[in-house]
Amino acid sequence: MTDETADTQDTPKGTPDEVGAPAAPVVNWDDSQMRTTYANVVNAASTREEVTLFFGTNQTWNPTAAKTFDVKLEERVVLNPHAAKRLFVLMGAVLAQYEKRFGEIKLDGLQAAATAAKNGPRN
Repeated sequence: MTDETADTQDTPKGTPDEVGAPAAPVVNWDDSQMRTTYANVVNAASTREEVTLFFGTNQTWNPTAAKTFDVKLEERVVLNPHAAKRLFVLMGAVLAQYEKRFGEIKLDGLQAAATAAKNGPRN
């Protein structure tokens, strides 16, 4: 008998942390039917069962002089809360990478709106 049987046995390969760990799934992205839509306006609404994102473009030519803004809504994306949370985490990571490379993105008025939403309505 030779030592060939030792070479043909199925022995786990990899580091001790990798052995027994489930293999990461492979995702095949099919972009054959993908559309691209530009949006410079986004809004969101939610219920207990879903989160809805509205995407559109601002049609107002002179926003500094305008008292009203015309926004053409072009896309609505409806997500379940779990997918919305994954999108939230993903967008946070993408924006953190962006700001690390190009600097902080400052949004006028957003901080005041976020604080008001966090504190709830004033009586």
